[in-house]
Order: sequence, then C-alpha cells, then structure tokens
Amino acid sequence: MPVIKHTTYMEAPINKCFDFARHVEIHTKTTRNTNEKAVTGATKGLLNLGESITWEATHFCVKQRLTAKIIEMNEPYKFVDVMVKGAFHSFTHTHEFEERGSGTLMKDTFEYKSPFGLVGKIADKLFLEKYMKNFIITRAIELKKIAEMGERC
Repeated sequence: MPVIKHTTYMEAPINKCFDFARHVEIHTKTTRNTNEKAVTGATKGLLNLGESITWEATHFCVKQRLTAKIIEMNEPYKFVDVMVKGAFHSFTHTHEFEERGSGTLMKDTFEYKSPFGLVGKIADKLFLEKYMKNFIITRAIELKKIAEMGERC
C-alpha cells in the first residue's frame, strides 16, 4: 500500500491553517487543475467530525466522484478523512499541524490502496503514486499561498 508524506511550512497561525485545510471552498481553490467541486454532503464551510462530502473532479481525463468522511478530529492539531466511496479500494488522509515559531508545519500522510489487485499495483508503480504525490504537493503549495496572503474563511 503506497504511503505519501509531505510537509509544508506556512507563515500563518495554526488555527488558520487547520481551518483552511478543511474548508470546502478553499479546497476547491487548491484543486483548480482537477476542477474539483463539492456535489453532496457538507458542501460549504468547514468540514467537521462525522461529516461526509462527495467531490467531483477530473482525473486522467475522466470525471469521477469520491465520497470522504472525517473520522477523527483534534482541533487544531489533526484531522483524518477516509474514502467511503470512490475509485480507490481505500484511502486514509491524515492532516497534522504543529506550531513552529511564528508559523505552522502541516504534515500530510496519504495512504491508499488501488483497486484491481495486481493491475492496480502495476499502475501505482507506473504512474498513480507519482500522480497522487503531485496532487498532494500542489494542493499544499496552493493552501500555503492562500494562508499566507491573509484570506479569511
């Protein structure tokens, strides 16, 4: 099962970074390249413990839907979302936040299992793991820009 880890430092307070990372409208801004939008569930504002959201996005030129649920939250230090329906066999995305000086260190840990058994494992090695790592990094870079610009939720 691939595990993608990425750390980003943001020159912004921990509460702000935590809220921005779970804010639906900010999520759509950070995933513009896949045209991600919330279509059902908690489609506006901050995602909270126990809430689910269905995202629609285009990946590999195919429009897809994925439903995720927030299963753990320790505000403002950590929240975890899992896929409950979608293209993966499963995934868990852990978002962790630590105060560092005048800013915040955000740690993403994305663990997933591809569908289709051996074919999925081959896809991981050929392109999917790299694609998902790029997706996580790009989203973190965009989130950093937004948090450091002084936007409000």
